[in-house]
Amino acid sequence: MKKNTSLISLILTIVLIIAVGFVTIVGIGETKQGSAGNIKLGLDLQGGVSITYEVVNEDFTEEDFNDTKRKLELRVSTYSTEAMVYKEGDNRITVDIPGEKDAEKVLEELGKPGSLQFVTSTGETDDPDTEEDESIKVWLEGSDIKNAQAETTSNSTTGKTEYVVSLTMTEEGTTKFAEATSTNVGKTMSILFDGKVKSSPSITKAIEGGRAEITGMNSLEEAEELASTIRIGSLKLELNDISHKVVGAQLGQDALELSVKAGIIGFIIVCIFMIFMYRISGVAASIALTLYVGLVLLTLNAFDLTLTLSGIAGIVLSIGMGVDANVIIYARIREEIADGKNVENAISVGFKKAASAIIDGNVTTIIAAVVLMWKGSGTVQGFAQTLAIGLILSVFTALVISRILAFAFYHIGFKSPNFYGKEKARKPINFVSKKNLFFIISAAVILGGTIFMSVSSLKGNGLFEYSVEFKGGRTLTANFDKAYTIDDFNDTIKPAIAEIIDSNDIQGQKVSDTNKFNIKTIELDDDVAAELKQMLINDFGASDEFDENAISASVSKEMTRDAIVAIIIAIICMLIYIWFRFKDIKFAVSGIMALAHDVLIVVIFYGVSRIAVGTTFIACILTILGYSINATIVIFDRIRENLTLMGKKDTIKDVVNLSITQTLTRSIYTSFTTFIMIAMIYFLGVPSIKDFALPLMVGVVIGAYSSVCMTGSLWYLFKTKIGKNKIK
Repeated sequence: MKKNTSLISLILTIVLIIAVGFVTIVGIGETKQGSAGNIKLGLDLQGGVSITYEVVNEDFTEEDFNDTKRKLELRVSTYSTEAMVYKEGDNRITVDIPGEKDAEKVLEELGKPGSLQFVTSTGETDDPDTEEDESIKVWLEGSDIKNAQAETTSNSTTGKTEYVVSLTMTEEGTTKFAEATSTNVGKTMSILFDGKVKSSPSITKAIEGGRAEITGMNSLEEAEELASTIRIGSLKLELNDISHKVVGAQLGQDALELSVKAGIIGFIIVCIFMIFMYRISGVAASIALTLYVGLVLLTLNAFDLTLTLSGIAGIVLSIGMGVDANVIIYARIREEIADGKNVENAISVGFKKAASAIIDGNVTTIIAAVVLMWKGSGTVQGFAQTLAIGLILSVFTALVISRILAFAFYHIGFKSPNFYGKEKARKPINFVSKKNLFFIISAAVILGGTIFMSVSSLKGNGLFEYSVEFKGGRTLTANFDKAYTIDDFNDTIKPAIAEIIDSNDIQGQKVSDTNKFNIKTIELDDDVAAELKQMLINDFGASDEFDENAISASVSKEMTRDAIVAIIIAIICMLIYIWFRFKDIKFAVSGIMALAHDVLIVVIFYGVSRIAVGTTFIACILTILGYSINATIVIFDRIRENLTLMGKKDTIKDVVNLSITQTLTRSIYTSFTTFIMIAMIYFLGVPSIKDFALPLMVGVVIGAYSSVCMTGSLWYLFKTKIGKNKIK
């Protein structure tokens, strides 16, 4: 009976994989719904719509401008978390929305920012000879609204789900709204956007607290659309569209194709490695991981998420953690077989013992992802979304699909221990006794790197090589006499520009259906700018007329602040979770210290190598946070388990050394497989992707080093040397 059930389970799983594979590769129907080809890609991978607005107001403050820019960021985030908003010149704001192909449609949906009014009818007829509309009374302008959010509520009487828009007024708006509602109880108040009625809610009572709800929405989508309209209309400055166009990818088609090819090659190598090391268990793991990749692609499609380089980082991390989960499980199974259990019991116990480490490691990282989605913005949110999706699916495939497959293979005939292997007993390595050496090595790397960066800064080069995305620069629109592709630009024009401006921080975007390119570079002095233009004219056939403007950072101060705040909150939440799960704050503090160590070394690597610090820098640091803490928790989980098994003659040092040794194979294998995935992207990728992959490779190595060589020793020091109850 078990054999038949297992055979059916295996067949159904394979059918599911084939179905998922078919949908992700081919799609369903004429629109190819679900196909990976329909996944919305970011500006760096696919391009999108670029809109430039100009401020209508003649007199405005920097505070007004920044407030308008920030609120515009909130509005365009409804299209994609990867949308970028930055200042161009003195009075322009440019919006780049990835994945969109119809500039006219986007412009129509965005509307004309800054023309929102809350009005009531006066009962009079409008006189066409006057500027004012006598038929309405304007109570509030868009600037009187502080925020608007779509929400789902439950009717207190019927229990039915309702969709509302929650409004928050400014201090001045609160006073105006109180007067408007108290004067017009029982009447309707229309919300006009660009002179068109967007909603006409009834006023049921006077509202004096500065908060209100607009009810009567038929769906959450309708509520979100109205909330977005109100947010865009609450800008302090009025903006006019002066340019809207479709732009090409920044990295080019080659970059995407090479990244996909590198990912496939890396994944195949990982599967071969798993099968070689874990035999039939490796086959089960490879099947489960294949299903996992398909499910991730389907989910990205289902939620209409935008995939950029930072999103790819989240997927790579989650694949690494998916491999890690399987390694933990099958290493446990081999240990149980080595202890004398039969294969069936070994599989059952192996999954049971591995579950705590897998769940704790993934939940800790999911907590970080949720915080990043909540408090982060832009690239941070894009990374967090793909990471959270990947982690949830990796836990499912590891603990459910892999388990089904493991028992299925066993019951259809793979019952001999030879199909699984036995974990060889190893003499514990005395890692703790070498702790001072490890600490000295880390201190030397950090100190040496800090000194190097300080000297570089004193020479005027700065601590880091900040990209245009962080410090702003110059945009140059060149019109060429031939139709260069983005790959042509990256292969020939970009290197020529880099030689003149002495920087590789260059972004090129082709304007759709033209020979024009928008070229973003670092800030240039007049002589260098003149030399650059002449080179483009002489060598590449550019027209001698260039549209040129200074641009602000597309990664705003607010976005940077949001990222830092999100990371701090995420670390605190991880600390609390580890403390709660392990019932010992020493575990939490040790893990966070090792985490800080890893991040610091990767940051120093950026400073020493002079790799440009851009949006992918944030994604890289976040990846290291997630990867490193997961590896640490696996070791902590084994220490926790061994503490309950230690004999009278065992010391804390013995337990730590034994635990690290027992998980050493897992640490090496997981680091190797994750490293391979990223290395393929590095060796096959274009230069921009190499600059992203190299720090990730460094982070994987450092994360493995700190987990194996430092975290256990840190916990040992806290446990034995600090506090009242010192023990040996």
